[in-house]
Amino acid sequence: MWLERVFIPLYEALGEYERPIMNVDQFDFELPDSAIALRPARPRDSAKLLQVRGGELSNHIVCDLPDLLRTGDVLVINNTKVLPAALSAVRPARPHGGGGDVTIGINLHQRLSDTQWRAFVRPAKRLKDGDIIHLSDRLSAEVFDKQDGGDVGLKFSRGGEALDVEIEALGHPPLPPYIARQRTPDDKDKADYQTVYAKDKGSVAAPTAGLHFTPDLLAALQDRGVELVSLTLHVGAGTFLPVKSDNTDDHIMHSEWFTISQEAANTINLAKDEGRRIIGVGTTALRALESSAVGCRVKAQSRDTDIFITPGYEFRIIDGLMTNFHLPRSTLFMLVSALAGTDTMQAAYAHALASGYRFYSYGDSSLLWKPDV
Repeated sequence: MWLERVFIPLYEALGEYERPIMNVDQFDFELPDSAIALRPARPRDSAKLLQVRGGELSNHIVCDLPDLLRTGDVLVINNTKVLPAALSAVRPARPHGGGGDVTIGINLHQRLSDTQWRAFVRPAKRLKDGDIIHLSDRLSAEVFDKQDGGDVGLKFSRGGEALDVEIEALGHPPLPPYIARQRTPDDKDKADYQTVYAKDKGSVAAPTAGLHFTPDLLAALQDRGVELVSLTLHVGAGTFLPVKSDNTDDHIMHSEWFTISQEAANTINLAKDEGRRIIGVGTTALRALESSAVGCRVKAQSRDTDIFITPGYEFRIIDGLMTNFHLPRSTLFMLVSALAGTDTMQAAYAHALASGYRFYSYGDSSLLWKPDV
């Protein structure tokens, strides 16, 4: 026990690991537009799944997952629910500015208070601080604190639950910008872009690894003796932002809020004590777990995390990860490279492209293991 008394406070004091500076080009690869999935597989668990274990690659489908796991494994899911955060508004013609009304596209990404959100807007150049935009005859918003990149503050005319009701009625799923089949999501997306176990509303992007699960697959995992544990991390729109810097040290990671209950922490810690494996469903679940680590144990907590995981990171909680295929030069491809190895993941992605795997939010899946598992 003396080790815990010495090292747990040390881990808490150190916080994030000392990340090595790496060239972002190491995480680049060629991705044709034809590899980007525009619709999910139907049924959800019929998507392809590539298992990556110690450099060995094997092709499966998602409904094979119970056979790829062991009795006693713990599968950690993110039960966040996606807000219909894509909205449209009209900025009325200015009295002396010329021109007519302007339609404004809005993507909410951070709630500030009962009445205020930050949002990405387009065309941003047509808005300025103090403008009033109208989303319906019941809801308007005032623009404030406009920043570069189309990031603005919006103070709505309603607040609290009344505002949530209006957003629910007016909004659409905030599909990623690389799903370019249409500008406005349709009725299918309202179901497709939500996990079957979504519970706690607060995300503006889906935890996409979880989109592959069906009630039948969840039942099969339970029959296999796999234990499911839930946490919540509300996914922000920053997950879509590309890495524009040349090296990892210059990239500013976005922050996201997560919560892990004491019950969930106890279940995970017992499994670790007993030598059972912890598998995260999605990079969001992984980031929450690794952010919560005190030594090699999960600490129940609720807070923001901006953890940025690149090769060289020592994983303290996770043994494996189920995740979709990610963008070139992205923080998520860096994360999976940290878990399985950069060369291994470059080879895995090359295999996936050659084998017709589909990429991104509606795409296929992978099951990645630490090299020593």
